[in-house]
Amino acid sequence: MYDLKISGGLLVDGTGDPPRPADVATVGDKIVAVGADLPGEAARTIDAVGQIVTPGFVDVHTHYDGQATWDDLLEPSSGHGVTTVVMGNCGVGFAPVRPGTQEWLIQLMEGVEDIPGAALSEGIDWSWESFGEYLDALDDRRWAIDVGTQVPHGAVRAYVMGERGARNEPADPDEIARMERIVAEAVSAGALGVSTSRTLAHRAMDGEPVPGTFAAEDELFGLGRGLRDGGGGVFELAPVGSAGEDIVKPRSEVEWMRRLSAAIGQPVSFALLQVPAAPDLWRELMDVSLQAAEEGAELYPQVAGRPFGLLSGWQTSHPFVLRPSYRAIEHLDIDERIERLRDPAVRAAICSEADGERRGGMHEGVSMLVARMLDQLYVLGSPPDYEPTPDRSISAVAAAAGVPMQEAAYDAFCAEDGRALLMVPLFNYVDGNHDVIREQLTHSRAVMGLSDGGAHCGLICDASMPTTMISHWTRDRSRGERLPLEWVVRKQSKDTAALFGLNDRGVVVPGKRADLNVIDHAAINLRTPRLVHDLPAGGRRLLQHADGYTATIVAGQQTRDAGVDTGARPGHLVRGRRAA
Repeated sequence: MYDLKISGGLLVDGTGDPPRPADVATVGDKIVAVGADLPGEAARTIDAVGQIVTPGFVDVHTHYDGQATWDDLLEPSSGHGVTTVVMGNCGVGFAPVRPGTQEWLIQLMEGVEDIPGAALSEGIDWSWESFGEYLDALDDRRWAIDVGTQVPHGAVRAYVMGERGARNEPADPDEIARMERIVAEAVSAGALGVSTSRTLAHRAMDGEPVPGTFAAEDELFGLGRGLRDGGGGVFELAPVGSAGEDIVKPRSEVEWMRRLSAAIGQPVSFALLQVPAAPDLWRELMDVSLQAAEEGAELYPQVAGRPFGLLSGWQTSHPFVLRPSYRAIEHLDIDERIERLRDPAVRAAICSEADGERRGGMHEGVSMLVARMLDQLYVLGSPPDYEPTPDRSISAVAAAAGVPMQEAAYDAFCAEDGRALLMVPLFNYVDGNHDVIREQLTHSRAVMGLSDGGAHCGLICDASMPTTMISHWTRDRSRGERLPLEWVVRKQSKDTAALFGLNDRGVVVPGKRADLNVIDHAAINLRTPRLVHDLPAGGRRLLQHADGYTATIVAGQQTRDAGVDTGARPGHLVRGRRAA
């Protein structure tokens, strides 16, 4: 007798094969049978007639390193068909850590990934020092999804070198050897890889770049040797120029990545976006990745399924934050503040004033960036549209109404009961459409990533990208070619799992993990992101829910029913690579 049977659905099994009618049966945490009209009874049956059945999605670029120590639901990811996440990306994390330096790691994470420091301070219990002890602490927890992690260069460097490491001073041979040993021990204990950051866009709250940003090749290769000697995994990084701050060095970056991968025999995966300053550079780096593969090196650019940018609104960062008349009401709760903002006199005052004195802080800086980019601001809409047409830009809205752009933006923010969001597509939208994104996604070396689940809490909400891939790319896109459903499912299940050696999941085949989704393909849609204050210490974050997920199953247990959390917590720490 089966524990669970999903009957009558259209199976999209993650292998890339065309969809086919098939039932899926599970016992315990494994898939045991797949086929049309499976005989046999089951303790529970899910009717999937008219719906698709897919593997659970594997998101390899998240930042739940702190959240995973206090939160067992791990939203937003768990609400978007994701059944496994990999965290510890971009060189930042919370182990190893010397006693007394915990707050320093918190301000590093807050600065780089916009996770409220107060929430991290209150939520993390710091019951570890070494990375292995951090894994043990995670191993004691259960979640709605599985969690794997990487060992972060920034934490390792600061642990070994102290303030010298935090200040990005050069490492000596002994310090490199110690870092190498720590990485090897971490990977041997279960880390899925090692990560680093080399972009100047990643800075701690004190303005200092992430430790390791300027690391010499001998230090980077030391990390790589530790990765190899500990049992292998992925070397992940945010390279120089990934945020467009340098359009020359990315070429030399990819060259050392190629040599590193060849030297250690392990894959190197790096963030890749189209940057406005050099809109064709990404193609060159993709070509190098392809050439490297022909020479035996494994380079995997991580790409996104939609533009990478910021969300702006009255509850987040917006261009009026320094106006004196706005400051006079910013202390009000959101409903009262919106009521005041709709007052024509308040509107006139805010739109006519010059900015007041700056007070500092990340969100104030972001607000100033948005103010400088009003002509590139788009109305996101409800439901949200991540491929907006030119007429949805604030510049076009302002021209049509015959008003200044700041007035058009002000009025747009007041829509949807004052909860409307506008999008600033910083990357991947130079041409005003998704054609480049499609080209990136379909490149043979590209891997899905960059969702940043758990991070950029008040600015970005891209953990919903798996839903975008299903709804937009296979069904809704009207401004260019779509992508086949079976291709999209494989791209964010089998392919992402395989990159990290998680070969026990990602496809719907007997013997594999019973991580599954039942999806109403006709109904799956994103809702507009909304700001909530549900982090420890009342910390805020953007959450984005979805419709159309009939069921999500993790290790054979249903964790979502019609999009609602069931309370089941079958998710474990994933230690190390998994055999097929």
